[in-house]
Amino acid sequence: MLRLFDHAAQADIEARYGLPLMKTALDPALILPATLGQVTEAEWLESVVVALGGGERARQAVAEFAQVRFWVDEEVRALLAKAQQHVPVVIVTNATDSLEQHLDLMGLTYFADDVVSSARVGVAKPDRRIYEIAAERAGVAPERCLFVDDRLQNVEAARSLGMTGVHYRSFQDLAAVLG
Repeated sequence: MLRLFDHAAQADIEARYGLPLMKTALDPALILPATLGQVTEAEWLESVVVALGGGERARQAVAEFAQVRFWVDEEVRALLAKAQQHVPVVIVTNATDSLEQHLDLMGLTYFADDVVSSARVGVAKPDRRIYEIAAERAGVAPERCLFVDDRLQNVEAARSLGMTGVHYRSFQDLAAVLG
């Protein structure tokens, strides 16, 4: 919700190469080891190339796919910065080992009070342990945490720990609880 991707560019790459890049890249058997820090982003991308049949065409498609731009939702950033004046803001994300580089590119390296990256802690949403780590780093009990995510499964997992959970579908969902 803070980091946005150019889905049109992703779809264009898929169409031009005639390859199911998103489906393949997000196949749990391929992406989960990367988000748990068991393989690097480069190794994950290579596994996507192999799953797509290997060869130069697949390699070129994956290389383009990996370069699709992303950016920060400035409305969300502003609202979180406002909230941060009163409470800690901890980013909890399923990410690869390149998260720090991505945060730097977006100017978010020092934005949050802490970042809980699945690749660094070895557990991913919706595993309850990642939410426990986030609450601990925020210095509060889970019952005092607000968790916002665009995947309902992740929100429900946070709620099961006693966190207040908000399913993010639009900026208004976040503004309703923080604005």
